[in-house]
Amino acid sequence: MKKPSNAFIAASWVALFTGAVSFNIGLWNAEMQSNEKGYYFTVLMYGLFSAVSLQKAVRDQLEGIPVTAIYYGISWFSTLLAILLLIIGLWNAPLLLSERGFYGMSFVLALFGAIAVQKNIRDSQSDVGLPDKKTEKSENIY
Repeated sequence: MKKPSNAFIAASWVALFTGAVSFNIGLWNAEMQSNEKGYYFTVLMYGLFSAVSLQKAVRDQLEGIPVTAIYYGISWFSTLLAILLLIIGLWNAPLLLSERGFYGMSFVLALFGAIAVQKNIRDSQSDVGLPDKKTEKSENIY
């Protein structure tokens, strides 16, 4: 597996931090009740976690690593649910269209960044710490 370039790794981290920090700065400065801010923050955190979990499950399946159907399904469901919860929240919020667009775009950027960072970490560590199969078999013989 070819390791990602330093430029792509940096761009992924920038995307993650730009999206997440922008979303949270927007919440901090928003004129909404604390429970609304908590809702949007929770949706962001849930979305980031579920997107990373989905990326891992999909990647594991592609690499032949066993993934249970329930975990795979929950990963997809959770990611789609987080996106749906954000859409429903923004649709019903008394926000300007520009504010809705800001939250939507920063949310999507943060999810993309989280997926890309997870991919980069996995690609960078794919050869690190894994025993060579030939060496492992020969060591077990003795």
